[in-house]
Amino acid sequence: MRRIRIQLAYDGTDFHGWQVQPGLPTIQGTLESVVGEIEGRPVHVAGSGRTDAGVHALAQVAAFSIENPIPLPNLRKAMNRLLPVSIRVLSCEETAADFHPRFQAVAKTYEYRIVRAEVCPPWEWRYVHHHPYPLSLDRMQSCAPLLEGEHDFTAFAASDSRDEEGKTKVRTIFGSRLESQPDRLIYRVRGSGFLKHMVRNIVGSLLEAGRGNLDESGLRAMLVPGCGQKAGPTAPAKGLFLIGVEY
Repeated sequence: MRRIRIQLAYDGTDFHGWQVQPGLPTIQGTLESVVGEIEGRPVHVAGSGRTDAGVHALAQVAAFSIENPIPLPNLRKAMNRLLPVSIRVLSCEETAADFHPRFQAVAKTYEYRIVRAEVCPPWEWRYVHHHPYPLSLDRMQSCAPLLEGEHDFTAFAASDSRDEEGKTKVRTIFGSRLESQPDRLIYRVRGSGFLKHMVRNIVGSLLEAGRGNLDESGLRAMLVPGCGQKAGPTAPAKGLFLIGVEY
C-alpha cells in the first residue's frame, strides 16, 4: 500500500462542505469517488479539517492509501481530469503509512475577505462578504489581537455532532490580525485548530465591534470559560478560505 498526501484547492460554493453526506455533493465525497475509480475499489480520503458548506480552500491537505503503482505526476493529472473544475489537486507525494492530515497538523491559517466598496464586482461575489456599511476600523483592529493566546472558544463555536464526546474547546491562536486594503478588509488567523464556525463567528464579532455594538472588554468576556454568552452573528461562509496547513 502507498500512502499519498495531496494538496488541493477548491471553490466550495456548490458543495455541502468537506465531509461526506448521503445524497449531497461534498469535497470528500467527490475525491473518494475519483480516487476509488482510479484504484478500482472504495478508498477513504482523510482531510486536515471539515470546512463548512460554501467555504473555499487554497491549500487543503488530504491523504489516502492505494495499491495502484501509477506515478505521482500521472496520478495528479488523472485526478484533475476526473474531478470537476471547482476542485484541483495541486500536488501529490508519497508519505509515511501512518500520516494523518488532521491529527498531525500543528497549525492552520484561515483568511476572511470583506469587500467595502459600494458595489461588489460580480466576479468576486462568490468569494467575499460584501459589507459597504459604516464600520470603525480602529475598533476592529484593536479587538482582533485580543484573541491571540490559549483560550476557551466555546462562545465562538457552533453546536457540533461531536459535542457529546465532551472534548475541550480550548484552542491556541498564534496570530489574529485585520488588514485594511483599498475597498476591502482581510482578516487572517493562524491557530492550533478551529471549532465549527469559529472563524466566521470571530469575524461576526469583529463586525459587531466595527458597528459599535462590542468593545474590547465585551470580547474578552466571551473568552472566559462558562461566560454563557455567544459570539456572532456568524459571517457568511463564502468569504472564508483555508489558506494553509502546517505539519
